[in-house]
Amino acid sequence: MIVEIISTGTELLLGQINTDAPYLAKRLNELGYSVLFQSTVGDNRERMSQVIQTALSRSDIVITSGGLGPTQGDITKEVTASVLNLSMYLHEASVERIKRFFAQRHLGMAHSNLRQAMMPEGAIVVDNTCGTAPGVILELANGKVIIHLPGPPRELTVMFDQSVIPYLNRRFGVQGSIVSKVLRTYGLGEPLLEERIHQFILAQGNPTIALLAKGGEIHVRLTAKGESHAEAQKLITDLENKIYPYISDYIFGFDGETLEYITGRLLAAKNFTIALAESCTGGLVSSRLTDIPGSSNYFTGSVVCYSNHIKIEEVGVSAAILEKFGAVSQETALSMAEGIQRKFSADIGIGITGIAGPGGATPNKPVGLVYIAVSGPKGTALHEHFFNGSRLDIKNRTALTALNELRKYLLSL
Repeated sequence: MIVEIISTGTELLLGQINTDAPYLAKRLNELGYSVLFQSTVGDNRERMSQVIQTALSRSDIVITSGGLGPTQGDITKEVTASVLNLSMYLHEASVERIKRFFAQRHLGMAHSNLRQAMMPEGAIVVDNTCGTAPGVILELANGKVIIHLPGPPRELTVMFDQSVIPYLNRRFGVQGSIVSKVLRTYGLGEPLLEERIHQFILAQGNPTIALLAKGGEIHVRLTAKGESHAEAQKLITDLENKIYPYISDYIFGFDGETLEYITGRLLAAKNFTIALAESCTGGLVSSRLTDIPGSSNYFTGSVVCYSNHIKIEEVGVSAAILEKFGAVSQETALSMAEGIQRKFSADIGIGITGIAGPGGATPNKPVGLVYIAVSGPKGTALHEHFFNGSRLDIKNRTALTALNELRKYLLSL
């Protein structure tokens, strides 16, 4: 079954974050429905009418969110009724429920709230247990279905889970299962990553393969559809096993596993502690590591040593190294990693120094030059990197790369 989600509301076109559509898409895919289209339209009758008509021409189920409120701008039901040549009527049971909602809360009710009880002829009315706007289900003669849900996220999610899913199961039966798994990679660009699994991308069917650049990482999403969750999961596992050897060096985690989570898990498993000396990242790596619950078991401490004075006094970098090689140098990064490891008596020490820009560059040291050193039981490893982008881009890429270098160091032990 093909589903289209229509998000209504001019505020969405002005940049307000839409959480309804992602939620609906995720839940519908879990139920085995194919969400092939998503549209957003403002509170304009003509444009909304066009969007609904287009959706009905290409989809079996059309689900809208928003536009069921009491104001003149809430027009979703009216526009749909016009598209389908249906009259509107006052649904008395909804009137009573809306009045009861306000009375129980000792709130005054505006006459306009009764607009929420106006329904298209022949509608199945869906009670709203969290608000005043009932949902609407319209079954068309050609077998297609339109479902109107309220816009407030809590109202929408509860109504969808409690009422719409049971309706879909009764109406259309079990649709099978759509399962996705994300292989999260770091350290290889999207074109090069695609080259490594090009043969699988060309041959894809079910499962499908999609690459997505996200926050410096490249995600490889595998999606399969099966008669059951187990069947879809097996399809995913079979394809993953084929792809894995080609990109295993760059896969650090799966689905919601972040680099800080993975490195934290490795530190905990090895019973290691870590300390950091950060310059150009300004404490960003430390912040990410401590975002993980339980990080106090392995995170000892850190120093943001932006100035040379702090590098010398707090981290133990010698003035001679700074004078001879400069703050952004291999030698300084090595000294920072080893110095912070000693200072906090940690198993692992990391030193990060670089030029985040836009100023500070020299002919030999451009903006984006970064040195990352990791000191530990296996000695000290040094890595030189060159990053492009804004100051914030360079800081973020440096933090991600430091976590990845830490991950690889830990795996080598």
